[in-house]
Amino acid sequence: MATSPPVAEATDIVKRFDSTVALDRARITVHRGQTHALVGRNGAGKSTLVSVMTGLQAPDQGQIRFDGEPAPRLADRDAWRRKVACVYQKSTVIPELTVAENLFLNRLERGPLRLVDWAAVRRRARDLLEQWSVQVDVRLPAGALSIEQRQFLEIARALSFGARFIILDEPTAQLDAAAISRLFGRIQDLQEQGVTFLFISHHLQEVYDICDTVTVFRDARHVVTAPVADLARADLVAAMTGDAAPSARTAAPRPTGHRSDEALRVDALTLAGQYEDVTFTVRAGEIVGLAGAANSGRTELAETVVGLRTADTGTVVIDGARPRPGSIPAALRAGTGFVPQDRHHQGYVPQMSVADNSTLSVPRRLGSHGFIKGRTRDAIAGAMIEHLAIKTSGPDLPVAGLSGGNQQKVVMARALADNPKLLVLITPTAGVDVRSKDFLLRKVEETAQDGTAVLLASDELDDLRVCDRVLAMVQGRIVTETARGWNDHELVAAMEGVDLDA
Repeated sequence: MATSPPVAEATDIVKRFDSTVALDRARITVHRGQTHALVGRNGAGKSTLVSVMTGLQAPDQGQIRFDGEPAPRLADRDAWRRKVACVYQKSTVIPELTVAENLFLNRLERGPLRLVDWAAVRRRARDLLEQWSVQVDVRLPAGALSIEQRQFLEIARALSFGARFIILDEPTAQLDAAAISRLFGRIQDLQEQGVTFLFISHHLQEVYDICDTVTVFRDARHVVTAPVADLARADLVAAMTGDAAPSARTAAPRPTGHRSDEALRVDALTLAGQYEDVTFTVRAGEIVGLAGAANSGRTELAETVVGLRTADTGTVVIDGARPRPGSIPAALRAGTGFVPQDRHHQGYVPQMSVADNSTLSVPRRLGSHGFIKGRTRDAIAGAMIEHLAIKTSGPDLPVAGLSGGNQQKVVMARALADNPKLLVLITPTAGVDVRSKDFLLRKVEETAQDGTAVLLASDELDDLRVCDRVLAMVQGRIVTETARGWNDHELVAAMEGVDLDA
């Protein structure tokens, strides 16, 4: 008896971006009627594989096949839409258009004189949504829909092109528990109607809840594919991290420094949809990590501490002061230094000089009555350039002319310019080379040793290794606290919400 070919198959895929190998002979095979999970740590190659499998990028080597046939030409977008669709974490629905308009964008029914036959468009939309059991008024603007309804709308739109292979990229990231349950129910219903899913999620428990098969990528390569029922949670985490040993890594304890005083207290902090009832402290001289997968709430929590967000309830106390919620100036006055998640958009002004960027947070030290003393500014900047080994021809060079690692050092310089009591860092080594990463993390440790409390929010294990304690967050709550000396296996399991004993 002949078996049907895989719905989708990627074989020996290689994709390079300059010197970076994003996919290294990667492969995956998805069979008809499955919900197949694709998991891996950040940088494992998942997003690049999705872009190749949806025809957004051509592989440098390897082949994509659908139903046993080679993938369409890259330029033939209609042919790709008939084969595969991706529902991304960030919705592609146009809020200002109605549900019907979104469903048939660029495919609107036309009547006499080439005018749009709106009655026919709405009728087709209702028929389509009824076919796939999506209960939404087709006349509503899409912006009025819930996140859950928008996802169902995007799935229905994909199916309307003829695609029966749907990639779901972090579909539960913005959904509550009830909506996740409904989504899983719809996935199972659609499976029974012949739709196949590739399910990408940072929450590994969801893999066990909804998926039949799981493929793990690590370091741009395929590691393992196995039936979910046959792969223990501990083995799945081990495949993701490459760390199968349960014993803790040896990590030299840091000198205690000035750890008697409480520099930060977060008490019962809640922000709807982001985090809930979070309480913790950071002492002077201590480095505390906030670890978690995407949408765990770690970034939003750190941004609340520095005034970028305003919590619904709860309090933040910095060095004994309670800064006004949602006020960055108030957090700075309380003694906070901050390295944001995205240096390009939040960290520096590209055409301003190294000196100006380094001293943005300390204008009162540069002069009075709104005037800046150039010598004072350059002296402060010069000290930071030397302290952080910023490679620049001089303090007047625009930051846009520096390498990525040196740009990040300038952001760090601004955060440290006022000798903060509390330093808050969000993924501080993102997008920098290995040497700069090691240098920046050493400076974080030195800063703590001098008595500054450090709150470091990241999902990068190398960042978290400098921490004295790591608080793992899952779906907006702190679920575990791990002391320095953890192993990758256990911390990743905690971040992914996986019980290794289950």
